[in-house]
Amino acid sequence: MQQADRRHGIPVFCEYGRVCRMRRNMNIIEVEHLKKYYGEVKAVDDISFTVKEGEFFSFLGVNGAGKSTTISVLCGKEGRTAGSVRIAGEDVSRCLEKVKRSLGVVFQESGLDRSLTVRDNLAYRAALYGISGRAFSARLGELCALFDLGDLLGRPLGKLSGGQRRRVDVARALVHSPKLLILDEPTTGLDPQTRRSLWETLGRLRKVRGMTVFLTTHYMEEAAESDHVVILDGGKIKADDTPLGLKERYTGDFIALYHVREEDVRKLNLPYERTGEGYRICVSDTDAAARLIRENSFITDFEVTKGKMDDVFLAVTGKTTE
Repeated sequence: MQQADRRHGIPVFCEYGRVCRMRRNMNIIEVEHLKKYYGEVKAVDDISFTVKEGEFFSFLGVNGAGKSTTISVLCGKEGRTAGSVRIAGEDVSRCLEKVKRSLGVVFQESGLDRSLTVRDNLAYRAALYGISGRAFSARLGELCALFDLGDLLGRPLGKLSGGQRRRVDVARALVHSPKLLILDEPTTGLDPQTRRSLWETLGRLRKVRGMTVFLTTHYMEEAAESDHVVILDGGKIKADDTPLGLKERYTGDFIALYHVREEDVRKLNLPYERTGEGYRICVSDTDAAARLIRENSFITDFEVTKGKMDDVFLAVTGKTTE
């Protein structure tokens, strides 16, 4: 059942007893001139960005780019060298305990106790936020439904597969219904089916509850689904835009040509590469692609596509994520 409210002029919707404020124009994260140095190493070097409520925001970069260090500062795990960080309107350095109630974090390394059962891990986490008794039972039921944990509750973490443990990791981060979920490389090492299942679940949470998701990743296809992407390299922000905006700025279009001879492709005097079934040619934009097709009668079987996030990342950093 849903109920509408108008507190503070903002629509509020309730579903399954959970209040959801969809405030797309409000920033839930505000970072200004953040620096984190370890001696001479500038892990994070003067970065500024904002994340809006309800947004799916991605930090994209190779290992060592500064993604995890930024996460550690955001959640108060590490201090900063300079700059400011505000989450849900609160300064992280001054109101850390209050900030922690607004966010859930899934680090690269699991925070779960492998000797305890799934139920006990979740119960201990919930107790930190004063959730126990019937309230915990109700929350546990919700999490079991979301992440298919019912058959796992009595099993020790150490007996679970990597994908199962990751599902419990995310459930643990959500046990107190945070406004903001921070995920640091959450799908590394997971099989494609488990990765897809996890993102489908998080997608439903964002849609129903308006939860903000902040992701660090080196998987291009995950970043491509974001509302906003920041590309980080060497501790600095190299690009900052929507996926479409980044593609339009840093890549052109591509024409895949099939059933053609390489000698004809070569005569076009354009960059190309051989693919499994033909040739891939880079053009500046869609108009150039259409013009090329019209002017060359040997092009009869083709496909025009936009550049991908892989192409963006290579253009911005000169690196691949492989």
